[in-house]
Amino acid sequence: MKKTNELSGAELEVMQILWKQNRPMKVQAVWEALEPGKWEYRTVATLLTRMREKGAVACTKEENVNFYTPILDKESYTKSQTKSFIQKLYNGSVKDLAVSLVQNKELTKEDIDELRNLFDL
Repeated sequence: MKKTNELSGAELEVMQILWKQNRPMKVQAVWEALEPGKWEYRTVATLLTRMREKGAVACTKEENVNFYTPILDKESYTKSQTKSFIQKLYNGSVKDLAVSLVQNKELTKEDIDELRNLFDL
């Protein structure tokens, strides 16, 4: 089984559904939870198979139906992807990321106030 830290954008969308539901799901249920018409059923089945090969999900079979459960922890994945993003785009500087968000007016006054409160803890 090939293990990887990276999920494609499509795989991440599927993983978000599995994380949100937090229960074993069959392909049909995952497909139905996606935006209507986003992908074909077979595409979702292929994505889940790839994710199993990567070690991101587990697959159990009940009465010839596959059920998929996330193995990849959402919090751990989010932390590692955030760290990778900051390293790639801002040379590891969280401060430079924050400056970029402020300069591009991506943060609202409420966001800034909330961040100030976090820093004051």
